[in-house]
Amino acid sequence: MSDGVTILFGALALDLAFGEPPAWLHPVAWMGRVQGALRRRAPRRAAPAFLWGAFMAAVGPGVFGGLTWLALAQTHGLVRWLLAVYLLKSAFSVRALAAAGRGVSRPLAAGHLDAARAALRSLVSRDTKTLTAPLVAAAAVESVAENASDSFVAPLFFFAIAGVPGAIAYRAVNTLDSMIGYRGELEWLGKAAARLDDLANLVPARVTVQPASVRITSGAQVSHSCSAADRFSTASISPRASAMCFADAPICTARAASPAAARHLPSPSSGLSREMPTRTSLGSCDRDAPSGRVAPSTSTNAPLPRVAK
Repeated sequence: MSDGVTILFGALALDLAFGEPPAWLHPVAWMGRVQGALRRRAPRRAAPAFLWGAFMAAVGPGVFGGLTWLALAQTHGLVRWLLAVYLLKSAFSVRALAAAGRGVSRPLAAGHLDAARAALRSLVSRDTKTLTAPLVAAAAVESVAENASDSFVAPLFFFAIAGVPGAIAYRAVNTLDSMIGYRGELEWLGKAAARLDDLANLVPARVTVQPASVRITSGAQVSHSCSAADRFSTASISPRASAMCFADAPICTARAASPAAARHLPSPSSGLSREMPTRTSLGSCDRDAPSGRVAPSTSTNAPLPRVAK
């Protein structure tokens, strides 16, 4: 068995067994601190801000991907393997993503709407206090589906291409987008980061999606095609997110909406897209809005690999 395969299985086992490391040991938190320091020094005028943002977009993957390569090149044997497993695990999150989905689906299935709304805050960045049960269910499923790409598929895609340094470089790109990839005050500063993140996710987002409809069973089957599911997308969804129609991520949908909770999903003709909150991601140091979109009204520091754009 190749080193790459054993490193992958080791990272998956580490994630499922222990979840996220503490912030002071988490590479994503380190990325957030570095980029946060650069952000505080950013100019305000459009052209200089754009250039500074482009510099930030180059620094993140360059520095952290480069340091990862250097660290692995200077270690050998078991120490190198353990370091590679830890770094790869820090670039993705399965356990946290599944927990976030279950945190919404279980109270929703039990009829505890207030608890489901509160749990949804780990997945979306907008106010959830007034959301109805169908909107809570739809927002959770869509958010978990898109996060499947950011938090799992994309890091492993870049791991397959460029090893652990590639996965870490992707995480740096995604983390920066989660911090500054908004319209409004940060639009020019975050433009390069947002576009780079969209480009990095172009293939992973489509690998995550299956063209076949996803069926959620709750007595009767509820089936949505991608074209119908697009109507549930938020008005501010990112270009790559358009591929992540919320019904077309079978693994994440199964995590986010239990059969008992599926009855709360709105029908494709309900026209609820404009009421749905912007999703956030597990796997970055900040909550974010979709790249280049309106910034959320709240933010938090969560050193989870993307459970931000």
